[in-house]
Amino acid sequence: MEAGLEFEPAGAARKVVLGILSGLDERQLVPGQRLAETELALRYDVGRNAVREAMQHLSVRGIIELEANRSPSIRKLDLAESMEVLDVAEAMTALAARTAAGRYEERLHGKLLRDVLQRLDVAAAEREEGAFNAARRQFYRALLRIGDNRELRRLFPSVGMHIIHVQYSASDLQQVRHRDYADMAAAIMKKDAGPAEESARRHVDNVRTAIADWHARRSSRVMGRR
Repeated sequence: MEAGLEFEPAGAARKVVLGILSGLDERQLVPGQRLAETELALRYDVGRNAVREAMQHLSVRGIIELEANRSPSIRKLDLAESMEVLDVAEAMTALAARTAAGRYEERLHGKLLRDVLQRLDVAAAEREEGAFNAARRQFYRALLRIGDNRELRRLFPSVGMHIIHVQYSASDLQQVRHRDYADMAAAIMKKDAGPAEESARRHVDNVRTAIADWHARRSSRVMGRR
């Protein structure tokens, strides 16, 4: 089993979950968009119960918002919510990197991590946003698999970082992620727990700064049109 696939539910609901994640990666689905249960059932050739199970799962992961008497929607974050997600993500990403560095063994984990880095390199070079997002998920799954902390593996998907990456997908931010992932991996492969944690915290701080700048530019454009 690929590292991290235990995050997804089993059976038909898993088909819906993976389809929605792929749709977000490929920009076929966007934050704020409402999802019709009937359309999802037809698209993924599953029953409505599977769609409902998938929506519950994605809600726990911070990707879908469920409201009474309304269709579910892709979660859309404002600046304050984005910063709150990143505050939690910083602590958990730092722990994931530190734990992975402490348990890294070249003969067990070297190929896994290098293969993921190669996927990131190829996707970044070809500017394939969907492929890069998929490789990003594989990178974190690799860290969680190497660290082998069961509680962290259970909690990590619920942080809401997937929607952060989807909502803020500018090319300059992708470059930041690509560079930072390489730095994190280098420290992990050296089994340097301290530098691995520092690189993880620096990565989240870089994302935090980029998102704040994005909102500032957006506000300036709005003010300029008034």
